[in-house]
Amino acid sequence: MKPAPILAAGGALVAVAALAALASLAQDAGPEPAEELAFLGEPVTAEQLRLGQDVYAANCAACHGADLEGQPDWRRRLEDGRAPAPPHDESGHTWHHSDRNLFTITKLGIGAIVPGYASDMPAFGDVLSDAEIAAALAYIKSTWPARQRGFQAEVTANDEGEL
Repeated sequence: MKPAPILAAGGALVAVAALAALASLAQDAGPEPAEELAFLGEPVTAEQLRLGQDVYAANCAACHGADLEGQPDWRRRLEDGRAPAPPHDESGHTWHHSDRNLFTITKLGIGAIVPGYASDMPAFGDVLSDAEIAAALAYIKSTWPARQRGFQAEVTANDEGEL
């Protein structure tokens, strides 16, 4: 009588299949908040990150890239003197700015931070709610490695401006 090895092998296959199913469900659930991820001083939830991912895909990805990679050769000015859309991943400079500045630029346009600066990026204050803007920016932050998140958190903590 040798059913024990067959049962053990069958049990192992069931366990592997169950783990694969759980992993698939976890991927479908969307991004999960990084430990201690906050935006404008408030903890970020998984729900906010899912909303942010959707808002980013619908409003930002056309210029900044589906994978946050930015436009090609983003550091070189275009013929009209404007800059291409920069990446929002760790290779760009988004993480050099405070939450407040990122929010203000997104809502009111870059001219609200740098008066007279010509940019192709529109202000989204009439298109997106404050919650949608915050969610999109939180989603972007959630994709950064720990080093960039830590640097940006320090910049945000030292920012004494107001919204």
